Amino acid sequence: MTVDFPPNTSIDRNTFAVLASLPVFSDLEPATLLAVADQLEWFCLPSGEVLFEQGEPADSLYAVTSGALGAYRTDANGQSKLIGRIQRGETVGEGALISGELRTATVKSVRDTELVRFSKDAFDALAQVYPSAMLHIARLAVQRLKQAQKMQRSRLSSRTFAILSNGPVEQTLAFAQSLTDTIGKYGKTELFARDRVDRHTSAWFNEVEARRDYVVFVADNSTSAWTRQCIAQADTLLLLVDSRDEPAPWFRQALAGRSATDSQQVELVVKHRRLVRPGAAKRWLELCDVAQHHHVCTDSDIERLARLLTGNAVGIVLSGGGARGFAHIGVVKALREAGILIDSCGGTSIGSIIASGVAAGWSNAQLVERYRRTFVDRNPIGDYTLPLISLSSGRRVSRLLRSEVGNVDIEDLVLPFFCISADLVTSNMVVHRSGTLWRCLRASIAIPGILPPVFSGRQILVDGGVANHLPVDVMREVGRGPVIGVDVGSESSLASCDDVDEMSAFKRLRLIQSGRAPNILRLLLSAGSVNTKRVTAANREQSNILLRPDVQSIDMLNWKAFDRAIEAGYRSTIERIDEINESLKSSK
Repeated sequence: MTVDFPPNTSIDRNTFAVLASLPVFSDLEPATLLAVADQLEWFCLPSGEVLFEQGEPADSLYAVTSGALGAYRTDANGQSKLIGRIQRGETVGEGALISGELRTATVKSVRDTELVRFSKDAFDALAQVYPSAMLHIARLAVQRLKQAQKMQRSRLSSRTFAILSNGPVEQTLAFAQSLTDTIGKYGKTELFARDRVDRHTSAWFNEVEARRDYVVFVADNSTSAWTRQCIAQADTLLLLVDSRDEPAPWFRQALAGRSATDSQQVELVVKHRRLVRPGAAKRWLELCDVAQHHHVCTDSDIERLARLLTGNAVGIVLSGGGARGFAHIGVVKALREAGILIDSCGGTSIGSIIASGVAAGWSNAQLVERYRRTFVDRNPIGDYTLPLISLSSGRRVSRLLRSEVGNVDIEDLVLPFFCISADLVTSNMVVHRSGTLWRCLRASIAIPGILPPVFSGRQILVDGGVANHLPVDVMREVGRGPVIGVDVGSESSLASCDDVDEMSAFKRLRLIQSGRAPNILRLLLSAGSVNTKRVTAANREQSNILLRPDVQSIDMLNWKAFDRAIEAGYRSTIERIDEINESLKSSK
C-alpha cells in the first residue's frame, strides 16, 4: 500500500516512508500514521547489545528498520538457544500490546540495528482517538505472532551474507557471482566486493540493504578494513574452502575481532571438483565451529545452497516403522518425479536408513536395489542368539550396513542429514549430525530387546523411536524452510487376545501363527514407541505437509512386503502431489 505524504507536517518524508513501509503500520491512514509517528522512539542498538531479557515485563512493540535481531530462549538446563531472527520490516514484542505478560525470550542485536519503539502506553492513548486503527494493529500483531508460533516460515533464514576465503580472488568472485545470481531467484539481490564499491559507513550499507531482499559481500582474502566491514554487515558468514587444500585456521584472525553474537551464523562451504572428497569437510570442521557445512560440486549444489541460506529449502523427515518404512522409498520417488527437490533429510530407525540413502544422492533405482539386497534378500535380524541382551546378536545388521554405506562419515553426505537415537543412561534423545554413518544408523535402529544397543563412551544408544518417532522438531530447529513429515508406523499392528497365562505352549504357538496374538518380536517393537505418541502428535502438527501412506496392513517385521510398501508410499504421494506443490509454494 502506498501512503501519500501529508503536507505541512513536522515529520520528514524519508522517516514517513520508512514508517509506512513497516507491515504493522502500512495500512494506516496518513493522519493516523502521523499520530503514531509522534509516539514512536527511534534508536540504534549496537551489535551484540540486549534489547530486552527473557522474563522481563513486556511494555513495548519494536519494529526493525535496518539490521537484524536474534531471539534466544533459555531451556530447563539453563542453555540459551537461538530460536529466530527478526529482520528489517519485522516486529518483536507483539504480545506486549495485548497481554503485557513477561517476555518469553531474550532479544539482542546481531549487528548494528535501527529500531522504532511503540509503547503500550502510547498504544492505549491512541486507542482512545483511533480505536479501529489500533484494533487493526493489535490484530495484525497477534496474527504475526501466531504465524511465527506455527512456524509457517523459517525464522532462521538470513538476508545478508559475507563470503570469506583465502583462495584466489578471481575464483572467490566467480563463486560469489554464481551464488548471488541464484539467490536472485528469491528476491532482489546485489553483490558487493571491495573493487566494486568505495568504502562506506554501516548506515550507507543499511540503506542499500533496505532496498534489496538479499545482499552478498565478498571479503578480501586477508584481514582488512573491508573484511571487517563485510563481517559487521552480515547475518551469515560463509567460509569458502577448497577440498584439496590442507586445512588451516586462516579465518580465525578475521573473525576474532568481530562484534557479533552467536546469532551471527558461521557456515562452511567446501568446494570439490566433481565428487565429494571423503574426509575433507571433517578435517575443516575440526578447526572451525560452524552451524552447518555444505558441499559444492556442481551448479545444482549452488542452487541448493541458495535455497538453504534463504529459507526456501525443502526438508523431509522419515519416521520409524519397521518394514513399513519401505514406503518412504515410494514417497521419495514420487516427490522426485514431480520435480520437488529435497534439500535436507533426517529420520528415526528405518526412516534414518532410507534418509541416509537420499542424503548420499542415491537414485531411485539405487535405493530400491540396495535396500532390497539388505532387508529382503537377507533378514537383517535373523542372527538370533542367547537372549542375554537381545534376541539378535546384531552382527549381521552391522555387517550389512557397513557393506551398503561403506565407512563414510555423515559429514561426507551430499545433503545435510541427521538421525535420532535414545540414550538409556540419561533418557535423552541423541541427534547424530556427525560421525561414522553406519554406526549412527546402527544406533538409530537398535530396537530394545531385538538388537543390542550401541555403546558409545558413557552412552547406551537404542532405537530413536523410543525418544522421537517423527523428529520434525529437530529439522525445524535448523530453520531452513518447509518440512515434509512422513509417518508410516505410529499405529499399533498388534492383535489382542484372551489371557494366555494358563494356555499350553502349543496353544500359544497356534495363536501367534494365526495372528491372533503377538510374538515377542512384535511386542518389543511396539513397546519401544509407547511413550512417544504425544511427541509424535506435536511433530505432525509442525509438518508443513504430513504424509501418512496406508501401510497398516503391512506387518512391521514383514520384510517381504518391500514392493507393496514402496507402491503404497508412491501412490499416496502421487494422489496429493498438487496439494503438496501448493503447500510448499505458500510455505516459502
